[in-house]
Amino acid sequence: MTSAASSTVVHLTDRNPQLTGDEMVASLVPPPQFDGATFETYRTDDAYPSQREAKELLMTFCAPASTAKRGGLFSRRKTPKEAELKPGVYLDGGFGVGKTHLLASVFHAFPARRKYFGSFIEYTALVGALGYRNAVDLFRGTGLLCIDEFELDDPGDTMVMTRFLGELVAAGTRVTATSNTPPNALGEGRFAAQDFLREIQAMSDSFQTIRIDGVDYRQRALDGAAVTLDDAEYAAALAAATSPSDDDFDDVIRHLATVHPSRYVRLVTGLDAVGLRNVRQLTDQSEALRFVALVDRIYDAQLPIRATGLALNDVFSEEMVAGGYRKKYLRAVSRLNAQTHS
Repeated sequence: MTSAASSTVVHLTDRNPQLTGDEMVASLVPPPQFDGATFETYRTDDAYPSQREAKELLMTFCAPASTAKRGGLFSRRKTPKEAELKPGVYLDGGFGVGKTHLLASVFHAFPARRKYFGSFIEYTALVGALGYRNAVDLFRGTGLLCIDEFELDDPGDTMVMTRFLGELVAAGTRVTATSNTPPNALGEGRFAAQDFLREIQAMSDSFQTIRIDGVDYRQRALDGAAVTLDDAEYAAALAAATSPSDDDFDDVIRHLATVHPSRYVRLVTGLDAVGLRNVRQLTDQSEALRFVALVDRIYDAQLPIRATGLALNDVFSEEMVAGGYRKKYLRAVSRLNAQTHS
């Protein structure tokens, strides 16, 4: 099948992006969909009071220090919640409860000249590209680091990041983070706080955990199934886009193995839709986790997905979804579902 000539079609498999250290640093900002994220636009669910409580605590975290320290007749005492705040805050909760929105809200509201927002994999890639000591020197003096999806399933990377954060926090940097549940952890976020604090060990005393309960907001208005197109519908969908990609699913899966996940964002840069033909179920863990990383970048860019073959909500096998990476796969399915409906 060929794509319509009216579109400027690209192929993900033709892209082999490279990123310099400077480009990596410049990219450490919230994804475009969170450019305008604020605490006011965070939609709390009244059925889960912890969402409102988390928002209020994070607003306090972002309050200028001078507000609490101002002396004189009109000085105020810290509330118990303010007194408990530590230099690091970890947002604990399942997928789809708005942790990234809140993290981006912290980034926008926090009064610091130098602040950065990125995924765990972006920070570790940057440390690898610059070298550990150069990275510490570059970020020293930063007011705030926001770390989305702190990975707990790679002991080496976790150790490097813990040491990295330890040096920066000691120098005055404040940190907010979310994380993925590590392998074999159950509860899809229920025990993530304990796992996070255990894995960062020496840094655990510097972090306060904030629990956010709730249901996946992406599923509130969806029917639970990803949209699958036939060949004619697929061709029409790509023809309606200005700059879509068009690739066979298996070709994309093979190509992802040749590109570092930190560069996946460049695979989808400049697109307004992602086309995947002949989707099949993934049974190889490495292939599946790379696809999850690509899905995250597609979702960050808010790109519609148009697909033929197997429905994308079934792309991960039942055995894989029941395993140690359950939370990652369920979050990816939620995002795939949302983007096929967009």
